[in-house]
Amino acid sequence: MTDLRHLAALCIATMLPVPALAEDISDERIKSLVLEAIRENPEIVLEAIDILERERAAAQATSAAEVLDRWRDALEADPNAPVLGNPDGDVTVVEFFDYNCPYCRRVKPEMEALLDADSNVRVVYREWPILGDGSIFAARAALASREQGKYEEFHWALMGMNGRAEEASVLRVAREVGLDIEQLREDMESDAVETHIADSMELTQALGFNGTPSFVIGDALLPGFVEADALREAVETARGD
Repeated sequence: MTDLRHLAALCIATMLPVPALAEDISDERIKSLVLEAIRENPEIVLEAIDILERERAAAQATSAAEVLDRWRDALEADPNAPVLGNPDGDVTVVEFFDYNCPYCRRVKPEMEALLDADSNVRVVYREWPILGDGSIFAARAALASREQGKYEEFHWALMGMNGRAEEASVLRVAREVGLDIEQLREDMESDAVETHIADSMELTQALGFNGTPSFVIGDALLPGFVEADALREAVETARGD
């Protein structure tokens, strides 16, 4: 309702003199004036919508900047988050993902292409298991694999597996990459694993993400599947800021 009244006001503002706008206009009078204005100048609707969208985009950008400023360290410098690529890279890419997300699996080669093309990119992976118990098991197992020094190998193997990530399939892949299953199960229950997942949930709520994959690159929030060229462009933009 607020947007509609705002749009109506914008339409009226293009047609009425300033003194008229200062009057206390009723809802019925607003409807009448808007209809009259649209009939006489239908192009003003597009103009008003454009103004409204620009105002909304500016407000969203301001809100995102404030959120990123507050959460930057938690996003980029959390010692409890796996880091791939160049740990000393000049640009950090943060990816929130779920092993059962088909778009996360599709973005795997895009991320590999980014890392192959740019040796100065640092990638922070945030396990965000939102697609069921299998996703939670996979995330816990992946995080636990850090204790055996196999997170990167296990991560790519899980992303490239066929079928859903469930307990049986995750453990099969774990054996294939040489993980000690007994130790893995024990490490899956650690405080570090629990904390990482809880922190991912908090971060995504703060950033307004509602699905996987989702990326943070510099000051850009990129929800959804992103191709390698777009990832490289975002990295170059962050590098130039």
